[in-house]
Amino acid sequence: MTDGVAPRRTAVKVLERIENDGAFANLVLNATLEKSKLDSRDRAFVTEMVYGTTRMRRACDHTLNRFLHDEIEPLARTILRLGVWQIIFGGVPAHAAVSATVEVAPRRFRGLCNAVLRRIAENPVTDWPSEAIELSYPDWLMDRLKLDVGEQDALGMAKTMNEPALAVTRSDGYHQDLSSQMVAELAVDGLKAGDSILDLCAAPGGKATLMASGGVWTVAADVRESRIGLVVENVQRLNIDLSLVVSDGCFPPFKPKSFNRVLVDAPCSGLGVLRRRADARWRVSEEEIERLSSLQEKLLLSALNLVASGGQLIYSVCTVTSTETTEVDERFRAKTGIQSCGLLPEPWRVHGQGGILLPQDLNSEGMAVFRYQVE
Repeated sequence: MTDGVAPRRTAVKVLERIENDGAFANLVLNATLEKSKLDSRDRAFVTEMVYGTTRMRRACDHTLNRFLHDEIEPLARTILRLGVWQIIFGGVPAHAAVSATVEVAPRRFRGLCNAVLRRIAENPVTDWPSEAIELSYPDWLMDRLKLDVGEQDALGMAKTMNEPALAVTRSDGYHQDLSSQMVAELAVDGLKAGDSILDLCAAPGGKATLMASGGVWTVAADVRESRIGLVVENVQRLNIDLSLVVSDGCFPPFKPKSFNRVLVDAPCSGLGVLRRRADARWRVSEEEIERLSSLQEKLLLSALNLVASGGQLIYSVCTVTSTETTEVDERFRAKTGIQSCGLLPEPWRVHGQGGILLPQDLNSEGMAVFRYQVE
């Protein structure tokens, strides 16, 4: 068997699940790797191939379609996409990418894969029809990013989110992106040991465990028991002391004005974390963004009642759309009359009455934050 066939065969199995069954990339990849007998180097290569091919699916298809004149079966396209990613985007030598990828293919279309991949290696794309195709995003999403953050920043975002996510490890060993750590630090800034904070949408618990590590009494809540289970795992592993509650954030079971701070790290479209969620760009829809915006406002309105006089309410989302950031903020302030705490410190960019980080700013995830002072 040609060297490198086993990891490519594993990558094809995972890609089939993602592309044909709608499986979430991170879940099916982790489950498949756990069952495999691949060594750490091959596992890393499988991860790179799966995430890279999934991110660059549209660009791979454009590259392929120049040499395909008839419809091909889904498995053939999956294998060809994997080959194209290696040749064009993955930095794999063409001869190795072609030979090992062709060996993964069933005999009935091995000849097709060999011919197409060799032609692609000899004739790379030099003239892309659009930035959205070249950078492999849906047209609507590229247009939305340009509208919300400006053309140059949108292109910077798109390019950065096509790169593998950086592995950032806290001092306690927990893996958490820098921008998420910065949100948690903002949320507890100025609190002292014994003060209280509620993380209303806490799973999987990264921000809650970081906030609790400083001695602040932290309550982590989430809507489903399975999601709180993720927090439990991290709490036990880190040996952190915090309280856990299963509750609907729109109808929280806490007494009014019972926390010094409340963090609403709300469900969102996740358009700031596409480098970490390789398949999300193909899942998110404009309709979902509108629905999430309504949910975010409801969560803020319910959370406001839980903040004690003199306390703060913090709203954060790992996205950059105006619909989920400045528009939610404006509606919330108009309905409640609450005041913003003012601009965030650098490196946060000014974003309406709050702050925003784009992925290219710190080579991190994209994030937006708003803080409110409760009288």
